[in-house]
Amino acid sequence: MTRVVISGTGLFTPADSISNDELVDCFNEYVERYNREHAAEIEAGELQPLAPSSSEFIFKASGIQSRHVVDKQGIIDPDLMKPQIRTRSNDEPSLLAEMAIDAAREAMQRAGKSPADVDAVLVGCSNMPRPYPALAVEVQEYLGIDGWAYDLNVACASAAFALQAAVDSVRNGSAGCVLMVNPEICSGHLNFRDRDSHFIFGDAATAAIVELADTATSDDQFEVVGTRLKTKFSNNIRNNFGFLNRAETDPRPENDILFVQEGRKVFKEVVPMVADLLTTHLGDLGIEPASVRRFWLHQANLGMNQLISKRVLGREPDENEAPVILNEYANTSSAGSVIAFHKYHDDLQAGDVGVLSAFGAGYSAGSVVLRRL
Repeated sequence: MTRVVISGTGLFTPADSISNDELVDCFNEYVERYNREHAAEIEAGELQPLAPSSSEFIFKASGIQSRHVVDKQGIIDPDLMKPQIRTRSNDEPSLLAEMAIDAAREAMQRAGKSPADVDAVLVGCSNMPRPYPALAVEVQEYLGIDGWAYDLNVACASAAFALQAAVDSVRNGSAGCVLMVNPEICSGHLNFRDRDSHFIFGDAATAAIVELADTATSDDQFEVVGTRLKTKFSNNIRNNFGFLNRAETDPRPENDILFVQEGRKVFKEVVPMVADLLTTHLGDLGIEPASVRRFWLHQANLGMNQLISKRVLGREPDENEAPVILNEYANTSSAGSVIAFHKYHDDLQAGDVGVLSAFGAGYSAGSVVLRRL
């Protein structure tokens, strides 16, 4: 079989960061205003009062301590509670493209690749800036890459799906070197007025170079031992924003075109799905879970990651086996598992095996088994 490697990764981190305390201060100000303005209806039993949030609640529920965002001031303004992003002309790069390009350039530099060496660009992320032209083609244009490009969206699992697509393209000969990018502005689809989810997401972009082992020259190569994907339809994580919203005869309220989830159901159903995917995939490759040096998991929830790792390993994982970046980045959707890989792989030795896994809405899940060369 044609050997394929990841030879370089990149990460773009927005400068702005919001702590749990800052987010809670804004949310609780909104709650106080709401309850005050609707005091009569609440007193009459016509409305339920909103409950305040707390940093302790957020950390206990998720393990999140802070998150990077593209715009802090709009999010922590109780009158706005959403990022404020300048409208760009058609002649300017989109913000998502700018983030993707920044991460891509680092990945290319680490892999020792110039634009002329790259044959294709894949963008996998939860939200695109528009239906067309494709974000991947925009990124391709600004980087000066000749070849082909396309977008794919499988929510938080998009990186795993894009990595398999990149690996397949290299193995079947349609590309010798693929740039895979995951730009995420998750703050744009988050309802900061919802107590159960206002803390979940952050913004970031990641990138990876996938290429033939024979052409790789970097000192930082991971062979792709195998990839596997799994999907199962569920409404428990949903975003109803789409091009037909304007045509719907009963217009949806704003909170119905933002991120919503049934968190308990997601936890209960996704954990066994992902644990089974990883265990089966490793077994089919003849790899004992105990021999896996590291799990780079999707960074959605600390408890979820710990339980998935425990089910696969048969014991509690330590921080070194399943590193967490939730404390700084929160959930960055498709970028999360790649951030974990980018930050926590330098200490692995030749022959060490790791598993990159992303999972989320759909439900969707992916497993990418890697071996350090």
